Amino acid sequence: MAHSQNSLELPVNINATQITTAYGHRALPKLKEELQSEDLQTRQKALMALCDLMHDPECIYKAMNIGCMENLKALLKDSNSMVRIKTTEVLYITASHSVGRYAFLEHDIVLALSFLLNDPSPVCRGNLYKAYMQLVQVPRGAQEIISKGLISSLVWKLQVEVEEEEFQEFILDTLVLCLQEDATEALGSNVVLVLKQKLLSANQNIRSKAARALLNVSISREGKKQVCHFDVIPILVHLLKDPVEHVKSNAAGALMFATVITEGKYAALEAQAIGPLLELLHSPMTIARLNATKALTMLAEAPEGRKALQTHVPTFRAMEVETYEKPQVAEALQRAARIAISVIEFKP
Repeated sequence: MAHSQNSLELPVNINATQITTAYGHRALPKLKEELQSEDLQTRQKALMALCDLMHDPECIYKAMNIGCMENLKALLKDSNSMVRIKTTEVLYITASHSVGRYAFLEHDIVLALSFLLNDPSPVCRGNLYKAYMQLVQVPRGAQEIISKGLISSLVWKLQVEVEEEEFQEFILDTLVLCLQEDATEALGSNVVLVLKQKLLSANQNIRSKAARALLNVSISREGKKQVCHFDVIPILVHLLKDPVEHVKSNAAGALMFATVITEGKYAALEAQAIGPLLELLHSPMTIARLNATKALTMLAEAPEGRKALQTHVPTFRAMEVETYEKPQVAEALQRAARIAISVIEFKP
């Protein structure tokens, strides 16, 4: 005779991690209450629901107005790793929207997140790096990270090589835009030596981003001096022959700034930079051609560079009359070519 028996397992279409959210305008206030719950599972489920809702900028705005950001700040200190992981995920999603970046600045989220830089969970740290990377897309975000004194910590994270390559890329993306604002703290944290090491990476994205960061470091005079002092220029010249166009373009950009000073000019000439820079004038990337033209102009200011480039004036004259689809591109390249010709043909 058959016997009926109830299963102890949940039905297959029931998600145990999903919380039943309130409908409409009550959804966020209810989740705010659940974020403060003493029950661990309730907090976790509320955070998972928020991860879905915060993709909508309107929800971010409402969450900010009812005080959810302060609750999220408090949860960054939670003893449960899953709570910290989902909290940083919510914040990363929030930072990907302009209204969310404003919330970061308004509620001082940057500093609160920084205490998780050494969190034992790699997922948590990855979300943190992505949040910072999104935040610096606006100048105020980069300035906030600089003002909190976090640049040296990010540089150290690159230096110790404890992070996987994907995380190193996030850090470099963040540093690139912060260095564009102010490189002072970074220069005091051995950033040039760290980036020099990254230029030798087998990962093409890391090489490219490191060269881009060096470009921004070299804007200041102190940055130029450190690039020369730590023998970075020969590596940049070597990268002009890299198989990846973005790497070559960023290397030429870094050389463009580093060769402004006399020491940089002669370091590049000694490393035989003229040949690969001339080849880069035929790159399919406009920015690579522009960077190479300006770097060659810097080298032409030295008598030895001017002499070596005399026979290549026709190349620059061809660029001067070349037509381009975009008027802005044409103007920039033609102006750079004209300047290069005037420097090369200068007779003291």
